[in-house]
Amino acid sequence: MEKQVVSDKESIVVLHGGVGPEREVSLSSGQAISEALKKQFEVELLRVDSEELPKSIKRDKSIVFPALHGVFGEDGRLQTLLEEAGIHYCGSDAKSSCLCIAKDLTKERARKLGIATPKAIAFQGENVPLADAVIDELGSSLVIKPSDQGSSFGLTFTEHRSSLGVALSKIRAGNWLVEQRICGRELTVGLLNGKAMSVVEILSPGGKYDFAAKYTPGATEYRYPAELDSTIEAQIKKDAETLFDECGCRDFARIDFLLKDDAAYFLEINTLPGLTPTSLLPKSASCIGLNFKALARELVKPALLRFKAGKQENS
Repeated sequence: MEKQVVSDKESIVVLHGGVGPEREVSLSSGQAISEALKKQFEVELLRVDSEELPKSIKRDKSIVFPALHGVFGEDGRLQTLLEEAGIHYCGSDAKSSCLCIAKDLTKERARKLGIATPKAIAFQGENVPLADAVIDELGSSLVIKPSDQGSSFGLTFTEHRSSLGVALSKIRAGNWLVEQRICGRELTVGLLNGKAMSVVEILSPGGKYDFAAKYTPGATEYRYPAELDSTIEAQIKKDAETLFDECGCRDFARIDFLLKDDAAYFLEINTLPGLTPTSLLPKSASCIGLNFKALARELVKPALLRFKAGKQENS
């Protein structure tokens, strides 16, 4: 199959690395997605080591795929720089990225839509709430996590006052969320152009899908498609599509839920989810007949169309 290019000199630039704690995950995602795209497109893989755009990106030549997770890549700052430079890119725009990285804000949107989400308290590291006050409002079985990072960095589970107090005492800075722990089935669904693909179930050790469970080989089992009642599955997909649209997402995303009995609770939106062949979004896509190479092609297609439309407008 011939490689596809918009013209003789244009290419897809994959950005990976970054400056946050998810750098190693991003390096893997970037390498995997660039290798998949090279089968059909001209691709350049660039490592990002600072909060700046690589100077080699040319707005009339390059379409950017930002395989950067969390800080800088997923929080709208990179997207803002790309938009200011007039560079077309894959994924959600700056406004949507800024919203979706903030778990407390997306949970607020979900509640307004009538979509269930665990009760939570948002706070900053400079103003940590007292453990007794938290328990009075949320109970003692809790989850503490950064409200604006992914890959389960900083995720802590507590079951009593003493462990909560210890966890809170270690927080010094940043944006945080403490929420009621719902012990249920961990589910995630990938979305492509706003349409839900298949639901994936995550069977993590002890029901704790933390960093170790995600990245330790063999630590976690996955079922895809998840075995769900058809009515529940349809509702989860509908809620995911509603959230995608309401939060202004674009091209693709992955949305996480917890299922307890027949009630699904929204957790968070990942606008730039992991993109190795074994990541969750590719698992979701595989259930609708998209292997990793085919998924990679679908992920970049909308940005290519926007690029072509922009070229026509300026010609």
